[in-house]
Amino acid sequence: MFQELFNKIKAFDTIIIHRHKNPDGDALGSQIGLKHILSENFPVKTVYAVGDGAGHYGFMDGSTMDEIPDAVYENALAIVLDTSAGHLISDGRYATAKSTARMDHHIFVEKLCDTEVTDTSYESCCGLVTDFALQCGLRLSPASAKALYTGMVTDSGRFRYDSTSAKTFRLASALMEQNFDLNDIYRKLYADDFQKIRLKAQFVLKIKFTDCNVAYIYTTAEELEELNVDTFTVSRGMVGTMADIKGVDIWVNFTETEQGVLCELRSSKYNINPIAVRYGGGGHAKASGATVANKEIAMQMLSDLDALTKE
Repeated sequence: MFQELFNKIKAFDTIIIHRHKNPDGDALGSQIGLKHILSENFPVKTVYAVGDGAGHYGFMDGSTMDEIPDAVYENALAIVLDTSAGHLISDGRYATAKSTARMDHHIFVEKLCDTEVTDTSYESCCGLVTDFALQCGLRLSPASAKALYTGMVTDSGRFRYDSTSAKTFRLASALMEQNFDLNDIYRKLYADDFQKIRLKAQFVLKIKFTDCNVAYIYTTAEELEELNVDTFTVSRGMVGTMADIKGVDIWVNFTETEQGVLCELRSSKYNINPIAVRYGGGGHAKASGATVANKEIAMQMLSDLDALTKE
């Protein structure tokens, strides 16, 4: 599965690594981890990581993105990670590269690159990148292993989600053979200051339920401004407040922004991905997202999720 991509990597002196916009731990972990792997195993190559800011995951070593001129792409290989659709890629210049490749674990939506390595059996793109390195005989280091492990932890929900498999633990074990501090990862990911804990309490009180017991939170642009926190903290950061409510199999967090209403869809039972795709998004069977134009469309999505529970 990896040989064509590996041959391309060996053939290019300049490699530029992309991932999706508004990156989560997996997008950044796979991007940073792959950059370390390629730089350490091919020291004569020039490897860049590009895209928008790391936001909530700015604590990750190497999360500051490279700024490069357009001309660098002319003779480069661009690798896109953790992205199912073209409009989600951060920095569209990837398409101007001499050659392109993608590594992804999301449900397939469309062909994006010359070389495609996609496999939904991995819990994370970090898991896919880890297996690529192991199967191709590439050395891991503490820096690359720490970044990849961080992404595996976040995308597997601390190894709780049902995407977690025996392969997940095998790959995590390989990463842990490197010398990095597990406690440092978990502290930075999950330790909250008191203000964050209070914010979560506020959002618990905002939870509402449909007739079919789909849990949801809707945050208006005005409310978001009053909270004085970044969008990621409210959108992706608060969807988990509904995750463990007994009798709730689907939950969704809506957040109004200047770009539209961010929709974070989750389920412990149903495949909600087709609904996310219907509204221009994508992701996984039980964890997907989309951005819609307004509240009216968001409420239509909520009705569709309601209907899903009746099928």
